[in-house]
Amino acid sequence: MTYARILATGSALPERVVTNADLEKLVDTSDEWIRSRTGIRERRVAADGETTGDLAYRAALQALQDAGVKASELDMVVLGTTTPDIIFPATACLIQDRLGANGCMAFDVNAACSGFMYALGVANNFVRTGQVKKALVMGAETLTRMVDWSERETCVLFGDGAGAVVLEASDEPGILATCLHADGGYKDLLYNPVGVSVGFSDEKNHGVRIRMSGREVFKIAVKTLDALVDETLQAANMHADQLDWLIPHQANLRIIEATAKRLGMSMEQVIVTVDKHANTSSGSVPLALDAAVRSGRIKRGQNLLLEAFGGGFTWASAMVRY
Repeated sequence: MTYARILATGSALPERVVTNADLEKLVDTSDEWIRSRTGIRERRVAADGETTGDLAYRAALQALQDAGVKASELDMVVLGTTTPDIIFPATACLIQDRLGANGCMAFDVNAACSGFMYALGVANNFVRTGQVKKALVMGAETLTRMVDWSERETCVLFGDGAGAVVLEASDEPGILATCLHADGGYKDLLYNPVGVSVGFSDEKNHGVRIRMSGREVFKIAVKTLDALVDETLQAANMHADQLDWLIPHQANLRIIEATAKRLGMSMEQVIVTVDKHANTSSGSVPLALDAAVRSGRIKRGQNLLLEAFGGGFTWASAMVRY
């Protein structure tokens, strides 16, 4: 059997750090209020002129270097993002050209915060069917470009960043299962109203801002991820006690804690970066994965459960033997 195995990871963050104390100067909020409800202490914000593609490119270079893979060897470049550099070409195509991987398939996947997980699932299936030998999978966002910095309930939540993995076809177990879902019936609970077909808005700071019904999203996310955990374990023919690490979407510490509790895992087995990165949407899972790999916590042969939930609603997971 052919598996898609993760050879290496990479990540990139903007230099600018915005703390909760900084946000206290902008809106009626406090460090305690933000931390108690989300677990966030700070987030990164892209510099003027710094794009999603710039961040993804840096993460990709790091992953390729650590994997010992040349860009010319890639058969696929796929990017999960809701904040592409331009409408078209796909930002994955722009990154492909910068890397020198011209000629292979390259495309973006938009599944909101589940974007990287969707991209990983797509790449996994291409590898398992034999059409791809090596793939670059990225998740990257510059969500702060669509944040209304005067709206305290949402401006505290988001940050910018990128993560990447290099996959290779292997006889050794790698990605054991992926589960991808969506339900557009919840579209009004978390969305951005701006688009090409519906038209752009000239309304300053409000036409492009994220619209979110926080309490409803929280409740549905916890319930949905609970079911997703069971589905993923079953798909991988595994039990919860076989898991070494949970690497969740970094949106809210309380949601992360609820998922860990459902699995019977201690928080020492959960990778948490939401305090430093906030919600980087498609970037959050690969950022957390790379942080754990580079810190030495995650080791070869360990079992990882990756999962995410985002606007759409979308939700997705992967069971990975690292």
